[in-house]
Amino acid sequence: MEKKIIIGTRGSKLALIYANNAKLNIIKNSNLSSENIFIKPIKTEGDQIQDVRLSEIGGKGLFSSNIEKELLNKKIDIAVHALKDMPAVETKGLVTDSFLMRNDPREILVTKQKTKLKDLKSNSIVGTSSFRREFQIKNIRSDLKYKIIRGNIDTRIKKLHDGLYDAIVLSYAGMKSLEIDKEISEIFSVKELIPSAGQGIIALQCRKEDKDVISLLKKINHTETFYRACAERNVLKVLEGDCETAVGAHASINGAKIDLEAELFSLDGSQRFYEKSSSKIEDAHELGKKVGETLKALSNNSYKR
Repeated sequence: MEKKIIIGTRGSKLALIYANNAKLNIIKNSNLSSENIFIKPIKTEGDQIQDVRLSEIGGKGLFSSNIEKELLNKKIDIAVHALKDMPAVETKGLVTDSFLMRNDPREILVTKQKTKLKDLKSNSIVGTSSFRREFQIKNIRSDLKYKIIRGNIDTRIKKLHDGLYDAIVLSYAGMKSLEIDKEISEIFSVKELIPSAGQGIIALQCRKEDKDVISLLKKINHTETFYRACAERNVLKVLEGDCETAVGAHASINGAKIDLEAELFSLDGSQRFYEKSSSKIEDAHELGKKVGETLKALSNNSYKR
C-alpha cells in the first residue's frame, strides 16, 4: 500500500471536522502517520446553490457527486460523507461499507429566546430544508409557518438572529461537533421526531477495486453503526427515497437484537405511515427491506382508496 492517502470531503467547517475524525481513526488503527494522510476539500453543487430545496435541483447527490467523481478519477482515495446526504443507491464502482461510531442522531430546535416548540407564538416562522422535519413539526404545531432554510449551520443560525426566522430545526450532531450546543433551545427524542436515515453517521467510501483501502477502512468500521446504517438505508432503498420522499428511520441495538422504526409521509404531509419491527442484528439488511416494504404497501393502499 502506498504510504499516502488523500481524503476528500466537503469544505464546510463541519465536514472538515468529520474528515479529521476519519484521519485520526486511520492513524490509530494503521501504521500511517499524520504526514501520510491529506485532507482535500471539494466544492459540491449542494454547497453552491443555497436558495432552493435540493429536490428541485437534483436531490441528495448534489452533496456527494463531485466528491465521488474525484474518487472514481483516483484524485482521492477515501471520500467522507454525512450518510444522510448520500443517495440511497450506491454509485457504480464505489463501495460504502465503513462507518465511524455514530454521533447523536436527535433533532434540535434553536430559537432566539430559548423558547420551546410548544411556547412559540402562532404563525411563528420555522426554518427547515427538509420536508420530513416540516411534516413532523406540523403534526405537533399545525399553526406555525414553515419556510425553507439552506446553508451551513453557522449561516442558518445567523439568519435566525437576523430575524428571518423565529425558530430553526437542525441536527444535534452538527451543533455538538461545532461546539455551539449552547444555542440549543430544545432537544427532541427520536420518538418525538424520527431522524433521517443515517443521521449522525459518517460514511467512508472508496473504490470497489481498491483492496488496500477497503482493508484499511474495515479496521476502523464501527460494527454497531454499520448494522444500524444497513437497516435504515434499506428502508430508503425500498422506498427509493431522496429529498422529495419524507422518510424518517431510526435503528437501535439492544443486546443481540436490532429495533427499527420508520415513518413515511404522503407528498403533501397530510398522511403518516408508521412501522416498527425487530430482528437479530445480523439480519439488519432484511429488517430494513421488510420495514420499507410495509411502509410502501401502507402508502399504496392509502392512494388506492
